Amino acid sequence: MGIDDGTDLGAEFAPATTYLNTAVCGLLPRRAVEAVQALAAEVGAGTAGGSGDFGKVEAVRGSFARLVGVDASRVATGSSVAVHVGLIAASVPAGAEVLFPEGDFSSLLNPFVLRGDLKVRYAPLEDLAGAVGPQTALVAFSPVQSADGRTADCAAVRAAAAAHGARTLADATQVAGWLPFDASAYDYTVTGAFKWLLCPRGTSFLTVGAAAQEELVPLHGGWLAAADRARATYGPIGELAPDARRFDEPPAFLAYHGAAAALSLIEDVGVDAIHAHDTALAARYRAGLADLGHVPVPGSSPIVSVPGLADREPELARADIITSARAGRLRATFHLYNTEADVDRLLNVLSG
Repeated sequence: MGIDDGTDLGAEFAPATTYLNTAVCGLLPRRAVEAVQALAAEVGAGTAGGSGDFGKVEAVRGSFARLVGVDASRVATGSSVAVHVGLIAASVPAGAEVLFPEGDFSSLLNPFVLRGDLKVRYAPLEDLAGAVGPQTALVAFSPVQSADGRTADCAAVRAAAAAHGARTLADATQVAGWLPFDASAYDYTVTGAFKWLLCPRGTSFLTVGAAAQEELVPLHGGWLAAADRARATYGPIGELAPDARRFDEPPAFLAYHGAAAALSLIEDVGVDAIHAHDTALAARYRAGLADLGHVPVPGSSPIVSVPGLADREPELARADIITSARAGRLRATFHLYNTEADVDRLLNVLSG
């Protein structure tokens, strides 16, 4: 199954369907399932330390940091992209302008919109860099769009933001795990890890640049935000952690035990190999669609969206081919547990 790099993916994945829906939720590898089950059994048995292991959280922090090219001191752990974004949104001065692509994912937009005292502006994805102006305080965008797989010109957006002194926030949820990604190029990144990183739901990451760390207030900081956790269990925190750990949320230990195992698989296989595999399958699907007379949204990401075919999603589901209907289009996504046979089966059903 999947990538020929020496990793036994057949031992890690045994999908009961033709699963082409990673942009909604990735499949948990066997090692992650076993890690969650092991902790659940310990919690149920009431064994010592059975509530969860902070060492696993630190292993996850380090693994994610390596995958996105930053030092672990820039990574905060959490459970939800919306919570991370809410923390960033709270730091933006009243009346400031925040720029988004039209139709980006709501968890990235709503924390800013719901403030009610910010100037929120939208631009077409392809024109995002040109829309940055002297009044723009922050540009927030997904490098790869969830709805249709379109890819932003990230370098151009960063250059425009730098020219106008604007901060940048990249939502890497649909990027991290299949596309080589440098989080250090942005002031902030947020990542939901339950898609391409194959982690359980309840695992997410915030990266914060050194300068930006001074602008965020750890509003949800409990004792975990302290420099010395052992002395911060009761009463006000004396000294905050000196790095992004001050922005940690309390960990969902079941999720983080599974995430430590899942991210070890991503690191074992390697993002470059996953990228080559995923995009090759997507290219095969795009070529097959052209043979059938269908025109997908242009791009090269493993998220392939086809206008006019959204109504075929229930038929595909009845054939045990799991896809999504998004924004009036049929969306199929390809990841390391998929094969050419999966692509051909999908095309065969679409051909009638």
